[in-house]
Amino acid sequence: MTPALDVVRRRVRLDPRDPGFFNDPYRAYAAIHEASPVFFWEDYGFWCFARHADVSALLRDRRFGRQITHLMSRAELGWPEPKPHLQPFDALERHSILELEPPEHTRLRNLVNRAFVSRRIEKLGPRIAALAHERIDRFAHEGSADLVAEFAAPIPVAVIADLLGVPRQMGRELVDWSHRMVAMYQFGANREVEERAARAARAFADFVRGFARARRGDLGDDLISQLLIAESDGGRLSEDELVATVILLLNAGHEATVQAIGNGVKTMLEGGVDPRLAFAGESATAATVEELLRLDPPLHLFQRHALEEAEFAGVRLRKGDRIGLLLGAANRDPARFPHPDAFDGGRSPNPHVSFGAGIHFCVGAPLARLELSVALPILFARLPGLRLAEAPRYRDTFHFHGLEALRVEWR
Repeated sequence: MTPALDVVRRRVRLDPRDPGFFNDPYRAYAAIHEASPVFFWEDYGFWCFARHADVSALLRDRRFGRQITHLMSRAELGWPEPKPHLQPFDALERHSILELEPPEHTRLRNLVNRAFVSRRIEKLGPRIAALAHERIDRFAHEGSADLVAEFAAPIPVAVIADLLGVPRQMGRELVDWSHRMVAMYQFGANREVEERAARAARAFADFVRGFARARRGDLGDDLISQLLIAESDGGRLSEDELVATVILLLNAGHEATVQAIGNGVKTMLEGGVDPRLAFAGESATAATVEELLRLDPPLHLFQRHALEEAEFAGVRLRKGDRIGLLLGAANRDPARFPHPDAFDGGRSPNPHVSFGAGIHFCVGAPLARLELSVALPILFARLPGLRLAEAPRYRDTFHFHGLEALRVEWR
């Protein structure tokens, strides 16, 4: 889909729900890079930034943040009052690390970081490998499969459930709740989407609250146990914060990695990438993973607020104004990445922004990288001749950019 560009006024009209766009946003990004990489996206109603240099700088610029209602009232912002039917969803957002700024963000982030220390993550490699083989064993004899449903989705769900200490058999319900909640970030979400998200948020919170209370008498080495210890240690973590943090980690810990695995396999198959070269040793595998993350990342739009009056890239912003950082476009910026649309397994350096930057840099980045570097080589080794069976389909959630299905076949 070609965006409607007003170069003089730096305005763009581009429907995020148009299948031509969310199935392939990169053609639109290329046009935007050429015409006006700093633009007002009329459909969203805020200024957006597509250049790599701008996005990288804004992610680190403390004049901008995720939270704004600690500085301005809803009336001052021109926002309507919260919708009563969204109360369960809003209650979780209120305590989400992703939506907070220091000092609350710092306190919660430090607690969560304990679970994602490198030595803990590195130990998960054999478990991820076993899961990959287990999943492939289920469908290898069939000659074809939907890799999103059969491979990309189950592995991250099981890994994050194990890390948190949640039973794996809850996987289907966790994914269902997560999908319904994530749909809230979809452009133009309607009342039905809101009510589904609210019901999912209530059910998810009830489950985590009940599980955590039962876990208090049987603490282990999992993240929920560590958070429970922090909860009782001088009141550093409230129960509401614990519930919101666990749900965020469950959602983020599988949603993005599911998409990264699916998008990565699609990129390799469509681009004719030779897996024997791509995964020829540890360094080649690491470079391949970074390039796959750059080319088709799971998160495309990250929103922030101006915490004070500011000027950036010639745009004057008032306190409270919302801005959009286009991570997917920044990763294809020709000014930063030569031949930005091509896979280059030897690309170095590769400073993509798929995991963000600054204080909101993705806490699960080491885990996501490990899952990709372990699962993808096993998949291509176990299924020689892997190829697309039909055109892949992306989900109608532009900024959470991931496949709805990935039908493949093999010899």
